[in-house]
Amino acid sequence: MRRILIPLVTVSLLALGGCATDKRNDALTTTLNAYASTVRWGDFNSALKFVDPKVLEAHPISPLEMSRYQLYKVSGYDEGNGPVPKGQFEVRQTVQINLVNVNTQSERTVTDHQVWQYDEASKHWYLESGLPDISSQP
Repeated sequence: MRRILIPLVTVSLLALGGCATDKRNDALTTTLNAYASTVRWGDFNSALKFVDPKVLEAHPISPLEMSRYQLYKVSGYDEGNGPVPKGQFEVRQTVQINLVNVNTQSERTVTDHQVWQYDEASKHWYLESGLPDISSQP
């Protein structure tokens, strides 16, 4: 009986660990797709909801900074090679975002180096790197 029980418990534990990883990966895919869609529509107020609340508390975004996002329309969002895992609970992704200035109609590209962290308590992925910096790039 014991010979059967030990392998059965081991297989069960491995299956449960795999389920947790699958759920985390599914949550990542869902989060990245939702964030990309939100940014593609230029809805930076909604994109702010993806940023880790702790990051926003430590580095609040002023109304002036948020108003800068209204000066641009997003004309492209390219994830390149997609997310790259950096450990069990961190993913990095480099995205090229094309922006068109609504006043001048000039287009430029912003490189957004995203860092996503998984919060085990809430079972949620959060953007640690904040919204793309559109002010410092030409």
